[in-house]
Amino acid sequence: MNNQPKKLILEELDTYEWQMWVPDFGQVGQEKLKNSSVMVSRCGGLGSVVAYELAAAGIGRLVLAHAGNVKHSDLNRQLLMTYDWLGKPRIESAKRRLLELNPRLEITTINENITPENAPQLVAEADLIVDCAPLFEERFAMNAEAVAQRKPIVECAMYDLEATITSITPGQTPCLACLTPEPPPAWKRQFPVFGAVSGTVGCMGAMEAIKIIAGFGKPLLGKMVCIDLRDMTFDTLDLARNPNCAVCGGF
Repeated sequence: MNNQPKKLILEELDTYEWQMWVPDFGQVGQEKLKNSSVMVSRCGGLGSVVAYELAAAGIGRLVLAHAGNVKHSDLNRQLLMTYDWLGKPRIESAKRRLLELNPRLEITTINENITPENAPQLVAEADLIVDCAPLFEERFAMNAEAVAQRKPIVECAMYDLEATITSITPGQTPCLACLTPEPPPAWKRQFPVFGAVSGTVGCMGAMEAIKIIAGFGKPLLGKMVCIDLRDMTFDTLDLARNPNCAVCGGF
């Protein structure tokens, strides 16, 4: 079995030329993307944009998990879903759209949402996790497994016109359970959302993943950016680990 890193082919050198002009990224960073895999939990308003931007940037492989069929109410924000795919599996629409953009991309899909049962295998298949799930039960399962396997996580979330993003290195930074030990009691599956809000934080989540994989810039490790697009304010908070955290306290 050949485990040598894959080099960029001529078509990729042409496709990614402009982003390889970014200082401290270059061809070395692009080859790191090509040889990396990212797991995206849900391809909804957040995850669809994360997956799309990673595919556009030249990530080598995506692992995608999202259950259910495309509905009318998906179409205001889930950019990998299309009108002609109504009633058909979301995950197939996502794969189809991503391969239209980047036919060189490897994609592994599962027509399920994250559970404690499937999280171990899904996390094992990726170098990095981007968590975009709307339900805390899914987020907690993904966080626990990523911490156990020492995989970095980018946590993206939004509600109404607000959004947050942070990056997690297990054992070094606070994990999700440090920040939110229990699901907020008022949290509901359905909530107000504009696609422009989920798309904003989705782009930021993709950029965090790119920085961590390629090893440049300053990822949001131990920090959280809080966004309110109602008045266009951006705040950065310092975060601290919980030494008694039930998930990462032992690391």
